Amino acid sequence: MKTGKLIVISAPSGTGKSTIIGRLIDDPELKLEFSVSATTRAPRQGEQDGVNYYFMTTDQFRKEIEDDAFAEYQEVYEGRYYGTLKREIERINRNGKNVIMDVDVLGGINVKKLYGSHALSIFIQPPSVEVLRQRLISRATDSMEDINNRVAKAEYEIGFAPQFDRIVINDVLDVAVEDVRSLINNFVNTAGTCHE
Repeated sequence: MKTGKLIVISAPSGTGKSTIIGRLIDDPELKLEFSVSATTRAPRQGEQDGVNYYFMTTDQFRKEIEDDAFAEYQEVYEGRYYGTLKREIERINRNGKNVIMDVDVLGGINVKKLYGSHALSIFIQPPSVEVLRQRLISRATDSMEDINNRVAKAEYEIGFAPQFDRIVINDVLDVAVEDVRSLINNFVNTAGTCHE
């Protein structure tokens, strides 16, 4: 059976990464399956283990770290972990599907290092930091302090963009979706693997 590939998508908050993934996940040509992350946070109402997240205790998560079970993980704050299990990637690939991951920028770099040419890493970038600021303001979901913090973090994260295989600028959403679709389609439907 043909083993699937791995697509890593990273972006600063507010850049449209989740929207782009949402538009592509059901494209039958791409054969994508979203990888379920592991977390130590408690399940929210209606969330199911193995569907929304793999819910773990902090001790379980740390044991998995010791066992080198994660492709990437981060401790968001003390005792609150999120990560992608290698066995989740393997499960999806065994089923002949391509894994699509939505991970933070440093996690994306780590996954690419781990999986090399088996993975395609795509960085979604805003047209400019100022455009990102305006998008966050127009959402009207965050305080100005939160927006300023997100913009500062975005500036920092954009500095890592050259470490990704491809950069897609999300200026016009439909164009960005098609750009990402084309990159993934070329990657998953070629016999070879990703060449930097």
